[in-house]
Amino acid sequence: MLNYDKTYFLQFLSKTNNELNTQVSFGNKKFATAQSLKFLGLTIDTTLTWKHHIGELTSRLNKACYTIRSIKPFMSLDVLRSTYFSYAHSIISYGIVFWGNSSYSEDIFKVQKRIIRIIMNSSRSASCWQVFRDLNILPIQSQHIYIQYFYLLLKMKTNFCLTHKNIKSIQVNF
Repeated sequence: MLNYDKTYFLQFLSKTNNELNTQVSFGNKKFATAQSLKFLGLTIDTTLTWKHHIGELTSRLNKACYTIRSIKPFMSLDVLRSTYFSYAHSIISYGIVFWGNSSYSEDIFKVQKRIIRIIMNSSRSASCWQVFRDLNILPIQSQHIYIQYFYLLLKMKTNFCLTHKNIKSIQVNF
């Protein structure tokens, strides 16, 4: 049974291509056309820029930033780091394989830097690279690369039947 109230048509386009006037129907019912829609927690738009999704993530991360700032005076560094991983990192990690290469992901990186600066009491103008290392937290760009690398190794293992020993011998320099 198809629920016509919850079924939408999303036409994928290039950034330069104009929208085609396409109608999709099933039987005598036409599906509504959407510019973006939420699917398994990811907001997908017609050009796959991930702008709407990253906007939603930025809003959620700003709430995480506020939470960490609020509890900082009462908590140890270990608790703040654990809070980061349970709250902010889980938001950043979900679906990063899809949206991590978007030009809009820079907005996520700015909030991520703000959060780690709060945790470590760093100034706004201080470089974050050492702070990321001290907290043992990957910046969003590195998380995206890590997930891509992990996915590649997983595909190689399933496609070529590599052993664990062979996978450990593969080295990639970043």
